[in-house]
Amino acid sequence: MAAIGSSTQRNIVILGGSYGGISIAHYVLKHVIPKLPTPETYKVILVSKASEALCRPACPRALVSDSLLPHEKIFANIPNQFLQYQSMNFQFIRGTVSDLDHTNRIVRISLADSEPVETLNFHAVVIANGASTHSPLLGLTGNEGKLKADWASFREALTFAKSIVIAGGGPSGIEVAGELGEYLNGRAGVFDSNLKAPNVPISVVTSSSKILPRLRSGIADKAERYLAEVGVSVIKGTSIKTVAPETAGTKDVTKKAVITLDNGNVLEADLYIPAFGTVPNTGFIDRSLLSTDGRVKTEPGTLRVDKAGPRIYAIGDASSWARPAVHNILDAVPVLGANLRRDLLLATALRDIVIEGDKTFKEDTREMQLVPIGTSKGVGAVMGWQLPSWLVWLMKGRDYWLWTTNSLWNGRKWSTP
Repeated sequence: MAAIGSSTQRNIVILGGSYGGISIAHYVLKHVIPKLPTPETYKVILVSKASEALCRPACPRALVSDSLLPHEKIFANIPNQFLQYQSMNFQFIRGTVSDLDHTNRIVRISLADSEPVETLNFHAVVIANGASTHSPLLGLTGNEGKLKADWASFREALTFAKSIVIAGGGPSGIEVAGELGEYLNGRAGVFDSNLKAPNVPISVVTSSSKILPRLRSGIADKAERYLAEVGVSVIKGTSIKTVAPETAGTKDVTKKAVITLDNGNVLEADLYIPAFGTVPNTGFIDRSLLSTDGRVKTEPGTLRVDKAGPRIYAIGDASSWARPAVHNILDAVPVLGANLRRDLLLATALRDIVIEGDKTFKEDTREMQLVPIGTSKGVGAVMGWQLPSWLVWLMKGRDYWLWTTNSLWNGRKWSTP
């Protein structure tokens, strides 16, 4: 077991290489460390199980075909995004966090390319590990190599599929259904309300009384009509009781499945995609710091994990601070960064510097969600206002936010505090 860091080095350890982790790393390197009395003694250490960042919202389209979205834009090499900073202030570690000892302020990491476990003493830590999807097709449940291999296997199986079942009526399930429906079945004519004889029937199963539960009924009904146009039917008000074999859709993305619903009906699928919910990546954290849903108990205004001790924070899908959503993460990054800077200044014990008070995050709880349905249509609302289909396409549906990610990964988005 090896330890990283000298006795004079103050490690700011950031766990997670996605939206929250990469954004916070850039923000700290640009606006926090340069404003500290001895910036050369602080080092940001970014830990991620993957060496490439993923635009996860793009997965519903990317899993269907290589030709629909450019891979060079879906993925971004993480170390390359930080070459702009001095090496004394930044380090990237590819590995999986096995333990966060908040009492002794140590992080243990299982490295991706070796068996030994590295230990990091931290002066501050940001938990930004996110959450894992049930389907490995919809996120980095492993590393980028595994995801690309799963996509390739799924696409090969897709050419032979005669029926598909998708579990989950939230955005991921509806987006996957829309992309697969249009790709496999095309779209009904202008004067047809549904596709009467789809090449591959696709069913979406949801326990809710409507799809897209975070959006008003009128928008959800519109989404259902768009799904019908690409050969997708929706089964509402029932949940999946069993899937046989159990590995179908999870460990094996190409396995045929027999799906039993709690109303007694049975569906057979050549391909099954569990697209409901996520599981927070917090198994390495002491249970006393977790809420009942597995997320880290976080003070929603300051993003501190008060119960864990000083200079410990959480953001993103692993945190209880707000509803998991990219726009919430981006709004919270400057708040967390400012509060981290304040806490680091307080820890210097210098009395001749002016230290500002806390900044506070306030979540925007207005109706806000955009859901593309195929390559040309979509539904959604922003700040409580329903958007027309063409505007959903313009903002998200044309490339699933790829137009925004380059400046995020390389840090240009955080050029100003």
